[in-house]
Amino acid sequence: MTRPCCVRRIGFVPGVTYFKPAGIPLSSLEEVVVTLDELEALRLADLNGLYQEQAAEQMKISRPTFSRVVAVARRKVADALINGKALRLEGGPVLHDANMNMMPGGGGRGRRGFGRGRRLM
Repeated sequence: MTRPCCVRRIGFVPGVTYFKPAGIPLSSLEEVVVTLDELEALRLADLNGLYQEQAAEQMKISRPTFSRVVAVARRKVADALINGKALRLEGGPVLHDANMNMMPGGGGRGRRGFGRGRRLM
């Protein structure tokens, strides 16, 4: 039996839910889903330039967990950029720091986390 995924704290909610190559209809593109915790890991490590230990503290997860999350996020973004796929930003086991409420997108509080597999907006 696998362990349940712990809730990860994020510091922002993106204003968009999709990125796609220009000139190609979204309906004809493959999608890569980047969860909000993966996006937060990218923001902290790559945009803000934090060390993994500092970023993990902000997300309230261990450093090895942060390392796995950011590696998966980087792989997904690279796949979308190299192979011309759309990026969809949504869900994940997250808690927004601003108001400590569960993220929009609903979903049950099952083993897979909060709001996974649902549109953010």
